[in-house]
Amino acid sequence: MTSREEETGHGPGARDVVRLAVVVGALGVVFGDIGTSPIYTMQTVFSPADPHPVPVSVDNVFGVASLIFWSVMIIVTVTYVLLAMRVDNQGEGGIMALITLLRRWSTRGGRTAGVLAALGIFGAALFFGDSMITPAISVLSAIEGLKIVNPDLEGVIIPVTAVIIVALFMVQRRGTAAVGRVFGPIMIAWFLVIAVFGIAGITHHPDILKALSPTYALGFLAGHFGIAFFALAAIVLSVTGAEALYADMGHFGRRAITRGWLGLVLPACVLSYLGQGALILEDPANISSPFFLLAPGWARLPLVILATAATVIASQAVITGAYSVASQAAELGYLPRLRIAHTSEATMGQIYVPWINWLLMVSVLTLVFAFQTSAALAYAFGMAVTGTITITTLLYFYVAHLKWGTPRWLLGIGAFLLLGVDLLFVAANLTKLVHGAWLPLLIGLTAFTIMTTWQRGRQIVTAERERSEGTLPEFVEQLRETAATTATVPGTAVFLNRGKQTAPLALRANLEHNHVRHEHVVIMSIETDTVPRVPAEERITVDDLGYTDDGITHVTARFGYMDTPDVPAALHTLDPAVTEGQLDLDNATYFLSTIELRRGPAPTMASWRKRLFIATSYITADAAAHFGLPRDRTIIMGSHIDV
Repeated sequence: MTSREEETGHGPGARDVVRLAVVVGALGVVFGDIGTSPIYTMQTVFSPADPHPVPVSVDNVFGVASLIFWSVMIIVTVTYVLLAMRVDNQGEGGIMALITLLRRWSTRGGRTAGVLAALGIFGAALFFGDSMITPAISVLSAIEGLKIVNPDLEGVIIPVTAVIIVALFMVQRRGTAAVGRVFGPIMIAWFLVIAVFGIAGITHHPDILKALSPTYALGFLAGHFGIAFFALAAIVLSVTGAEALYADMGHFGRRAITRGWLGLVLPACVLSYLGQGALILEDPANISSPFFLLAPGWARLPLVILATAATVIASQAVITGAYSVASQAAELGYLPRLRIAHTSEATMGQIYVPWINWLLMVSVLTLVFAFQTSAALAYAFGMAVTGTITITTLLYFYVAHLKWGTPRWLLGIGAFLLLGVDLLFVAANLTKLVHGAWLPLLIGLTAFTIMTTWQRGRQIVTAERERSEGTLPEFVEQLRETAATTATVPGTAVFLNRGKQTAPLALRANLEHNHVRHEHVVIMSIETDTVPRVPAEERITVDDLGYTDDGITHVTARFGYMDTPDVPAALHTLDPAVTEGQLDLDNATYFLSTIELRRGPAPTMASWRKRLFIATSYITADAAAHFGLPRDRTIIMGSHIDV
């Protein structure tokens, strides 16, 4: 909970209402993924289709139930809720926040921080795999409940799933503001229902409550390690969505997420898992679908409908998360500019990224038709989850040392325990490599290669562009020398540039080819800081560079990686006294330099990476739209650069 949210109330009563509203909002957005894990986790563990099946026995059921409970407690409650969420970048959480903190402190951490930041980018790349698998496995697992209601409906599972997924991605352009208001109540109903059915299952075999003791988890691992180790590859499904708790911290605050988790989500999920365990103890045949079989016959169809709604909400959360990660990666220089549409006038975080949306839709449908069942997809899902969790844990401990100066020996103990658990899950999921676990690794590696290639290519292009532009002092001197042959037209021209050391290519081309310049020239640099948002009062910095007599002013506009870079709006915050009232911003003409990339002979990158960089550049969004420039007053001038 942020102080701004608390200040919207007037007194303790109002503050309580605000906090409750934020908790309800968090329940509707943050916990969808992890809250729908009970649908498929226990079923997957005991699935006879698993290449390493867990035999159904009393000891194994108690051991699995205990391992699920303690995995959730260690990874979600301890690693994320109690530890990771205490590290934030001006309130923002998630792996991208950790990466930006590492980048900011890289001079303090040296090469180690740089390596960890690269590892963090791979973790963010794995999240794209998660974004593809989550909608597929979540919706598919819910619709699979139809065959429990009526076995004759098994043939419609795939088509119905595909229709729901297509509809889900088609409505993304409209935004989630209206639907978002009902997300919270639906998820509250979901958690209450699965808790009630879980309790009903427990009453048939109350001994299952003994599984809450860690002795059963440890005994299962020690006494049946061969079985327990392979079971971990499916048990990890119980913590899918843990990263969402951290990533959405900026929207709801640590306190609201903690209250939602401890007060409702954790108890409901645990009760559902224990109820399913009790049901399997009562009749081993219930392993076919223990979640839906917990409900009485009359309630199964309504439960399928509620589960479908809950999984759509879970999918919505991870889809919007993918938009956010892609947008932040672009602002930080790991992806090209992407066309972004803001779908809410009230909430700036609600965005729609068309290119990512259609890529995800095609990928999700491909997964549904390729894997056919949620159990088959589960083998792939675990690898993405464990990879992201392990990297987040590693980055957290390093950042914690940099931020608080925590003694290395203390961090070492914590890292040994928590990373030991994470790496055990990673090792277990590696056994499923040939059964689908290769998929998220391939997606993550592909995304990582694209992101790092784009970052490296940008560095090369920037260096070459600076060489072509030449220094600004040299250009001003040239301007003075050619003053007699250069026409000066009234008005203000704004040239977007990467800094104040070089002359914009468009400005140089305008002078050399058109022999014309504007009376007042603003060279504007856009800087993206490693903070989520920059306050409006800190947005603009003016520097005349000593060229006031030449009519040239330099302006730097700073934006956070979650800000919308609106250049005209930023310029209108300029104090007229600073520019002596000479700039006519309402009628200013904006100039952009567009670059055509060509593969050159210089050994700057491998040939295949040059091709990849150039291919990736084709998805770059229109710069005028990205910076909010008026179409009728924007001129684009081209050039080419060899990479």
